[in-house]
Amino acid sequence: MKRNGTPNGPIEHGFPHLDTVRAAITALHRRLTTDGIRAYDTAFAPGDAAFGPDEDLHLGAHRVASAMVRALRLPDARVLVSFRPMEQAATVELTDGPEYFVEVADRFRTHRGDLAAALSHEVAHVLLHRLDLRFATTADNEILTDTAAAYLGAGWLLLDAYRQDALTHQKFGYLTPEEFGYVLAKRGRLIGEDLSARFTSPRAYEAYVRGGALDARDHRRAPLAAAGPAERLRYARARRSGAAAERGAGYRFEGHGAERRVSFPCPVCAQRLRLPVRGPLRARCALCGTVLECAT
Repeated sequence: MKRNGTPNGPIEHGFPHLDTVRAAITALHRRLTTDGIRAYDTAFAPGDAAFGPDEDLHLGAHRVASAMVRALRLPDARVLVSFRPMEQAATVELTDGPEYFVEVADRFRTHRGDLAAALSHEVAHVLLHRLDLRFATTADNEILTDTAAAYLGAGWLLLDAYRQDALTHQKFGYLTPEEFGYVLAKRGRLIGEDLSARFTSPRAYEAYVRGGALDARDHRRAPLAAAGPAERLRYARARRSGAAAERGAGYRFEGHGAERRVSFPCPVCAQRLRLPVRGPLRARCALCGTVLECAT
């Protein structure tokens, strides 16, 4: 049984799960291929998430669940939604299918606008189960699930459900708001998507911007040619001295002399590349196919 996080627990910020998030993006590229990921080119529509108070509860829940199944390209799966008192937002039983039973918290009987957000995590669990894609620990699997939901176009709803003010706070999922923003920025850069107008929550939009700033920094890290002067200087100093790179630099040097290499993560899929240390060159990531201008 997979459980979605509680919406009213402590809200963590920043990027504490960044290594796992990047590993999840790499795993998705390996399992689905980059062309397969680009096929998820349409984010979940706000109209499909809309669920008014006058709509029949169970018919409406089935409609939203069916839309989520289509969005995550599981047309032969059926998600049946029921409601019960529970602390978690939702749970799903992972079976051989084609029917999957999702239980959601009773609060969604009235807070219907957030039902699609909860279902995006649970249906992403179903997708990963069918892809036979998993990480070693439960905690890492939950990060993988949130990352998959966001990277494949449904999980922006998980970020939009984030609200925090003097009186209330709410967040779904296991990524921080900023990490959701980071994954959505990676997706947007890959497929040419801008979700900034989708967010109804001002705090969610702020997290989206902060996540996007970190993604932009990924594309300006040495040894990429787009790195700024200060970054280039630090890289040159580490290359010349043979010392270990500064913490958080992302790159590391291997070997000596003519065999010396620098390894660093692809800014798109996070797969590590190993390039000769010999100055300006153009490299192509073997996993996602991105062509990178580098100055090694």
